[in-house]
Amino acid sequence: MKTLNNSDNKSYINNPMGVKSFKHWQMVLVLLVVYDIVAVHAAYFIALWGRFDFVFSRIPEDYLTSYKLSITIYSLVCVVILWLFRLYKVIWRFASYTELVRTFEASFLLSCLYTVGITAFIQRMPLTYYFWGALIQFIFMICVRFSYRVYLLLKARYQPVNEETGRVMLIGGGSAGQMILRDINTSHETNDKVLCIIDDNPNKWSRYIDGVPVVGGRDDILANVDKFRINKIFLAIPSASVQNKRDILNICSETDCELKQLPGLYQFVLGQVAVSAMKNISIEDLLGREQIKTDLKEVYDFLHGKTVLVTGGGGSIGSELCRQIAGHSPKALIIFDVYENNAYDIQLELKEKYPDLNMHVLIGSVRDSRRIFEVFEKFRPEIVYHAAAHKHVPLMEESPCEAVKNNAIGTYKTAYAAMVNGCERFVLISTDKAVNPTNIMGASKRLCEMIVQSFDAKIKAGEADQISELFTHLGTENADKDGTGSVFQNIKTEFVAVRFGNVLGSNGSVIPIFKKQIEKGLPVTVTHPDIIRYFMTIPEAVSLVMLAGTYAHGGEIFVLDMGSPVKIDALARNLIKQAGYKPDIDIKIEYTGLRPGEKLYEEKLMAEEGLKKTENNLIFIGSPIPFDADQFLSQLDILMNAAYSNKENIRSMVADIVTTYRPADNPDNSTENMTENNDSKKTE
Repeated sequence: MKTLNNSDNKSYINNPMGVKSFKHWQMVLVLLVVYDIVAVHAAYFIALWGRFDFVFSRIPEDYLTSYKLSITIYSLVCVVILWLFRLYKVIWRFASYTELVRTFEASFLLSCLYTVGITAFIQRMPLTYYFWGALIQFIFMICVRFSYRVYLLLKARYQPVNEETGRVMLIGGGSAGQMILRDINTSHETNDKVLCIIDDNPNKWSRYIDGVPVVGGRDDILANVDKFRINKIFLAIPSASVQNKRDILNICSETDCELKQLPGLYQFVLGQVAVSAMKNISIEDLLGREQIKTDLKEVYDFLHGKTVLVTGGGGSIGSELCRQIAGHSPKALIIFDVYENNAYDIQLELKEKYPDLNMHVLIGSVRDSRRIFEVFEKFRPEIVYHAAAHKHVPLMEESPCEAVKNNAIGTYKTAYAAMVNGCERFVLISTDKAVNPTNIMGASKRLCEMIVQSFDAKIKAGEADQISELFTHLGTENADKDGTGSVFQNIKTEFVAVRFGNVLGSNGSVIPIFKKQIEKGLPVTVTHPDIIRYFMTIPEAVSLVMLAGTYAHGGEIFVLDMGSPVKIDALARNLIKQAGYKPDIDIKIEYTGLRPGEKLYEEKLMAEEGLKKTENNLIFIGSPIPFDADQFLSQLDILMNAAYSNKENIRSMVADIVTTYRPADNPDNSTENMTENNDSKKTE
């Protein structure tokens, strides 16, 4: 049975008897064909009439007869040629130079055919008949075709500006800007009017584009917003670098205008440049950093045909890791998470997108060594991405022992199981909060980095058998079950860490919190007006993890150059403006004070760590800080017992191991001292 599409349904409702009715464009086509036939007759008659001083009685009978014999046939030929040139299928309200050229080419071809035809088969006509007939015919053709477009342009130019009109400033006087301007001028769907154009090219200043003045460069944005009472700003520079866009958008964000921009060069190349294609400014646009480019072929070759385990696979980073790994044809993907809802969500998503993927979704905790050993012994993963962690700073300050149990000891148990079960690469997800930590979460992640560095050092020294197996349960997962030590021979596991800044859109990150507060009309809470953070997107973070797995040789801490830090106060104000409100007027900003363990400035590397370049100029390797691995591993055993005993002095015990850790409850570590220390580090 034939199904009806939406347009069919509408036609049937309007015409229940099933009688076909013309669509609007078909009616226009019929009228245009009739017009062309009449125009051709009129053009050559006027040419003949004009040849004899517009006195009809002076026209010789043989010329008039030749005109009558030829013109009807010629008019039908015109319709065919114009159809072949697709001039009956043009949307003339968007007509441009291309349509003008095609109309000229078709008219010129027709005139040549008519000149040859009437001369060869009927008789030779006066030269002025050929010339003026062709010219008048062309004029008639373009007049009717471009009249509607000219009407719309004039209407837009002289349209009165009132309170309901969108007063637009267009940034970018290039090709994309001109397309946006043209679309606004010819659109029925918008009540916008472009009042001025901003362009950094001085040659365009004080000149006009389609009647709109180019008033200056980016430094003139604020002045002209006030002068023209602008309420909308459209950024139409698809080829601009992200740094340039950020600088321009930061200026624009000082206004109360609605901001929109073209997505990028892709839409420009495809000709998808229109007001409807413009998107709202996102927070990512204000970061001012190019997206990290990864060599996907290299990653593909590394993952192809291998069994990959992702711990914390249902989280923000873990789930994105699973998505990208699933697209690189692994032998098997093992998703391990303690939270069943997240694990179930990513399982459903990947099943739908990759129905042939060999995937196993397992529930369990990295703190349970028996469960971890069971997983590794059953699936023998060759690559492990360890993303499981407690990461919320304020919550961990209230429960410091849990941070040590889950982050540090959980990493140790997972790394040990990976080492003795033939894993090739173990990639730890770390954080910039591990650098000179002032909170237990950051200190626990620094412990994780030290764990993988210690494992790597002991393996390279051929001393893997000297690494203790922490918290075994009556020997049930004793790695050296036969007592020969053979399990520790030929171990080649490479351990690395990847250090991130804050991830945009991750669970618990500041931006979703701000957005929820704005949606509810609540004050936006910022801890301190001067607090800054480094940000990256989730795909960027995962790209870095994937690269770490391919670049790794063991023991490295990979660090991303995350560009300039972002002021959280400015971030909150931009989010309020994007939601259409005015900061401190419609939505208040409240400063709540730094939370325990929170720093004004995050650091990417410890002062002692140097940087080495990698193949990607945005990714660096920090040289490991030397420490006594044997002493560290023995301290971990004591720390684990203290954490599981919920000792109140756990912070001081961690501080004895992580020498760069300064707990927030240390009386010598006040907020003022933290700020002062960070200011001096920033200056250096």
